[in-house]
Parts: sequence; C-alpha cells; structure tokens
Amino acid sequence: MDLQALSDRAGIQDLLARYCHVVDRRDWAAFSALFSDDAVLDYSAFGGPRCGAADMATYLDGALAPIDGTQHTISTSVVELSGDTASARTAAQVMMISAAADGSPHVLFVGLWYRDVLVRTPQGWRIRERTQESAWMHNLPQDKQPPATAT
Repeated sequence: MDLQALSDRAGIQDLLARYCHVVDRRDWAAFSALFSDDAVLDYSAFGGPRCGAADMATYLDGALAPIDGTQHTISTSVVELSGDTASARTAAQVMMISAAADGSPHVLFVGLWYRDVLVRTPQGWRIRERTQESAWMHNLPQDKQPPATAT
C-alpha cells in the first residue's frame, strides 16, 4: 500500500468518526460539512427520509429532540479506493437514552451498517451517498414495537 492510499484511508476514517461526533453533539452545521453538495442520504431502514444533507440535518434535529443522549460508535470499516472515489461499509452501534413512560431512564441499542460512496474534494474526503442498513435492535420500547403480522 502506497503513501497516498494510507493517507486516503486515514482521511476517510477521520470523516466517518467525525460523523459520529457531530451527530452526538447535534452540531448540524458541522454535519452538513461532512457531505458533498450533491449528497444523497437514505435513512429509510429506520423510518427516516431519503434526502440531501441539509434536509437530513433538519430531520435528525427533530427526531433526536425527545432523546436525552446518544453515542454513535463505528468499527470494522472495509474501504475500497478507486482514485478520487471510494466505497465503504462500516459497522455502527448507537446507544440512545430517553425517558420511559414512567419517567425512568430507558436505553435503546441499535446495530447498523453504513454503506457509503465517498469523493475526494478540495476540502478533503466527503460522503456523496450514505445508506443505513438495519442489523439489530435491543430494548425497543413497548410503544415503538412494530405491529404483529397475521399468519
């Protein structure tokens, strides 16, 4: 692996980690800066929209309003470089704490995959496409359970 590939991988890993930090801080200006101007984000796996970064920031701001705290972590990224573009599949875990119906703390754990298409820009690597894929959930509140399907 040459020096450019190592530098690209470090830049991409930094970008992916920054995503976690800015969402947990709810820093929507910094959030939008992680994406290319033509970015498309698809969060439909968890009931969210498919839209651009600015609209996703607005959506997340509202969706996270009732959540007291979040912590996003990522691991095991597989990055494929191809000149000024790259693709990545990254495992993520999200812990969210909110108040249960009785006022006690409730922690939800979510496992997912981020599938990304990334592009090198004059400002560094940016995400051009991001798709969330659901992997698992643990401790989903009773009032958020999906309806049972008839067999």
